[in-house]
Amino acid sequence: MKKLSLLFALSLFCSPLFSQNTIQPPKGYSHDIGNMISMLDNLKQRVERNVYGLDQAGTDFLLDENANSPGAIIYHLAATEAYYQAYTFEGRGFNAEERKKWETALNLGDKARQEFKGKPLRYYLDIYDEVRARTKELLKTKDDKWFEKKNGNMSNHWAWFHVMEHQANHMGQLALITKRIN
Repeated sequence: MKKLSLLFALSLFCSPLFSQNTIQPPKGYSHDIGNMISMLDNLKQRVERNVYGLDQAGTDFLLDENANSPGAIIYHLAATEAYYQAYTFEGRGFNAEERKKWETALNLGDKARQEFKGKPLRYYLDIYDEVRARTKELLKTKDDKWFEKKNGNMSNHWAWFHVMEHQANHMGQLALITKRIN
């Protein structure tokens, strides 16, 4: 029975639903940008796996009075990615309308703890999905030369690497938080 359980667990986490075992550019993208998309999507799947099945109490769970809820963290990931869309594709920060939409999620803290509660997990995941779909749409129009182009004090490639590492950091945070939920 123990062996069967292990095989089931391995098959579940090695299935396409939960992860991939190679980095390959999806069709329609240049090589380096496609590899970044592959890695971003893999991290997004792993973030989602950490919060899979959370009920409302879990979505709003605060580890302590200074923590951010899983829902707020997912919104934060979407806000950060939306910021880098504006920065890398348009060479700017958020405009007034975008600040209104994203600023609380980008900064988190007390205001986010008050604002981001009472919404189902799907609410936050849908926002994350929309932002990622836009990222992929925009990156599909660029090539590896653009990816290496300097944009302010960083290259576009580095900017999207930062989005990826940012997701990885919060993925670890979500893993810790969800293990503390009763």
